[in-house]
Amino acid sequence: MRQSENAAARSTKGMVTTPHHTASEAGAKVLRRGGTAIEAVIAAGAALTVLYPHFCGLGGDAIWVLADGSGRRQTIMGIGQAAEHLPPLDAIPQRGPLSALTTAALVDSWGEALRYSSENWQGKESLATLLADAIELAAQGFPVSQSQKHWHAFRASEIPGWPGFEAHFVTQGIQRQPQLAAVLERIAQYGHREFYEGELAQRIANGLEAARSPIRIGDMQKTAARMVDPISMVYRGVELLAPPPPSQGVTTLGIMGVLSNFDMANVDPSSAQFYHLCVEAVKQAFLDRGTIADPDFVAQACYYWLNETVLSRKAAAIDRHMALPWPDTHRTGDTVYLAAVDNEGRCASVLQSTYYDWGSGVLLGDTGILWQNRGAAFSTDPASPNVLAPGKRPFYTLNPGIGLRDGKPHLLYGTQGADGQPQTLTLLLSRLIDHGFDPLSALSAPRFLLGRTFSDTRDNLKIENSVGDGVMEALHVMGHETIAIPALSALAGQAGVIRLNTDGWIDGAHDPRSDGCAVGI
Repeated sequence: MRQSENAAARSTKGMVTTPHHTASEAGAKVLRRGGTAIEAVIAAGAALTVLYPHFCGLGGDAIWVLADGSGRRQTIMGIGQAAEHLPPLDAIPQRGPLSALTTAALVDSWGEALRYSSENWQGKESLATLLADAIELAAQGFPVSQSQKHWHAFRASEIPGWPGFEAHFVTQGIQRQPQLAAVLERIAQYGHREFYEGELAQRIANGLEAARSPIRIGDMQKTAARMVDPISMVYRGVELLAPPPPSQGVTTLGIMGVLSNFDMANVDPSSAQFYHLCVEAVKQAFLDRGTIADPDFVAQACYYWLNETVLSRKAAAIDRHMALPWPDTHRTGDTVYLAAVDNEGRCASVLQSTYYDWGSGVLLGDTGILWQNRGAAFSTDPASPNVLAPGKRPFYTLNPGIGLRDGKPHLLYGTQGADGQPQTLTLLLSRLIDHGFDPLSALSAPRFLLGRTFSDTRDNLKIENSVGDGVMEALHVMGHETIAIPALSALAGQAGVIRLNTDGWIDGAHDPRSDGCAVGI
């Protein structure tokens, strides 16, 4: 992807970062008129449901991490639940109506976040004003992004099997979505619960039933985003906040906890040793990831997984000169990261997703809504903590974060990329905290992806060739099965970072692998 000339920004009054420049500007407009970070993210996130339909949409979910300078910290878990009446399944398909097994909680997360903004941050915006840009984009059209073109071409062989898709989404030129514009207008007029309880909810449920998904209107009515406390861990004096299970946020914290046992500040961030330690810490934390599940159904051992003694033992298991086998099975998925900080230093760090690129491929009737395939994240193994069950939430890859220094927001971060999310965040956090990289430098530096991908089913270490031949060869000698991928590869995810500095300046950027940028006000 071509790096945007405006990928980085600097300001003292507030900032928004998203993977599309038009969405970033939609959020920045809210900040300029005095809106809160939450309100800015809703405007930007709504725009992204139109601009980035391959990665997020109204038929998907969202997870939020919120923090401010007064000590408030909160997580909104906008995760849909499995249908109450499930068909018998020997295996869950990755696409199609039987992958659309869970409801979509993004819109309800907007409602919960807006309530929080009003009650705690003196927010005054309404959904009607915040959805205005998204409605205009859907109705009037916009140039197809490079990312949408890429993922449309990537799925060219599958798309003919997705009814209505080819007539709805274009590969180039101007993309218009008048049906989606009408849906957004109805949400703006009647409020977020119209998506779950109103006439719109019935249309959505009818579309799901017609497509042969098991989701019904009763499931829609029960869908609700949850306000819960984040989990946390201190790394080099920065308290990292993460969403709790069923999110894999605990995995990201576990990786950083393992790395805290090494003097990473004195390890050259461009060296093979740096990548080796990060890769091996990922492996150690992923040993526990298979037990993450919905805490309503399975007790979660977060305190044990993040115990200093346990993390020290994992660190001791790392051989500084030799790679260990990769312990985990592959999960795929795509999403968008967006974040904002307002002029009061209040912060929102958010991920929106329809799971795989283009979700389930199920387009609902006349709504223009593409439904997520998050049901494919469940297991059909009765012994699995993540086994499919009515009303259950699946294991969740989304894990945006906020880092606090002296109790105040310092870093906002997150990335697209399923299995790759904790891996990319490991590199970003070490570069930002241990080595003092600025956001754009941290985002532009080479990344790795350990495990399988769409195009390579081997559990190898894919690493951007910008690391250099010497690093690639050294990692190979250590026992890593290295595969070079292009610099700024789409496989390496799309991340964003905003940093709040002690001198009052805010700097931020979005990934040069995306169509996005940070916008300061």
